[in-house]
Amino acid sequence: MVDELDMRILSLLQKNARLSYREIAKELGVAVGTVYNRIKRLEESGVIKGYAPIVDYEKLGFGLTALIGVKAQGKKIIEIERKIAESGRAMMVYDITGEFDIFVIAKFKDRADMNRFVKWLLSLDGVEKTNTSVVMQVVKEEPRLSLED
Repeated sequence: MVDELDMRILSLLQKNARLSYREIAKELGVAVGTVYNRIKRLEESGVIKGYAPIVDYEKLGFGLTALIGVKAQGKKIIEIERKIAESGRAMMVYDITGEFDIFVIAKFKDRADMNRFVKWLLSLDGVEKTNTSVVMQVVKEEPRLSLED
């Protein structure tokens, strides 16, 4: 169970995952051991999955973002989702309702890179069709959800 103190710790870590236990404890007015135990429990329970820097992918050459809907045969959906999730280009893979069964958010170096990925998708057994939309302008791209009211 996650309580208010856990949420406050998580909020601080989302802003800066490099904060020390001591810095978090000082900010929240609690003991360092409390912060350590709370974070350890959040990690062990899977609330905290890991720590990673927030990267500007465009500065690394991945300036093309695509949103791809995938229509798949029902009995193959889970297998297809797993294959897509293993791809280095797919950032997010969702099992969805509606016209498409799977929705993929992926980043590419250029159109040729995207073309290879989409053709690969279409070659997967059970994929019936795809619909790709290219992002023209990023208005908001924030991997962190605000935990504060």
